[in-house]
Amino acid sequence: MKILYAKDADTLSRYAADRFVEQIKSNPKSILGLATGSTPKKMYEYLGEDTHVGKVSFSEATSFNLDEYVGLAADHPASYHYFMEEYFFSKVDFKEGANSLPNGVAENLEKEALDYDQRIQDVGELDILILGIGSNAHIGFNEPDDVFEPLTHVVALDHSTRQDNARFFNSIDEVPTHAISLGMRAIMRAKKVLLLAFGENKAEAIRDLVKGKVDPKVPASILQLHANATILIDEGAASLLDESDYTSI
Repeated sequence: MKILYAKDADTLSRYAADRFVEQIKSNPKSILGLATGSTPKKMYEYLGEDTHVGKVSFSEATSFNLDEYVGLAADHPASYHYFMEEYFFSKVDFKEGANSLPNGVAENLEKEALDYDQRIQDVGELDILILGIGSNAHIGFNEPDDVFEPLTHVVALDHSTRQDNARFFNSIDEVPTHAISLGMRAIMRAKKVLLLAFGENKAEAIRDLVKGKVDPKVPASILQLHANATILIDEGAASLLDESDYTSI
């Protein structure tokens, strides 16, 4: 597991975008694992710019997103479908039907989760996966638990997660209580993982990821066991680490 540091988030976002560009150039038919939220937005902006100037094309690539809220239709402004369309899919040149997210309003949510998991298995491992990290160290919506959940599943969101995400809603009361999340098997089988963490509110989670033991109560700690995981941290996220814990870029 590599820990890379830059003082500002933009430098890290550009670094992550460059890794995606490299991946697509090495294999135009790459399978991408994508995250939502404020953390990867700048990376997606850079990839949109790269596409616009002809630096990269996503026309042969496919993607799978990590998660979606239960109860929010794809056209809901707070849904992850909506986020991805606004900030990434509409800015690049994926072919129609190339992008997949869980259906948060499926009639049978458990079946939807397992079917989604099977679809990823059917196409193979993710070639590159971008992750954020919650203040409680969740990745995807894999919340702290007694075990690492291997399969895509319906998860009850921690109160801390709902509090963190309330800024995207009018109030915490509107934040969904459940989500569908990719499980740890698909995450750990991804050939390359990039985790972005920005701000002091992520510092404890990053400290526990980097310096703690592998523990399902710190979900991101499982990345210590990944063969090709890179953790990208800014000044705030690195504030509880020693300089010897990371390499500057």
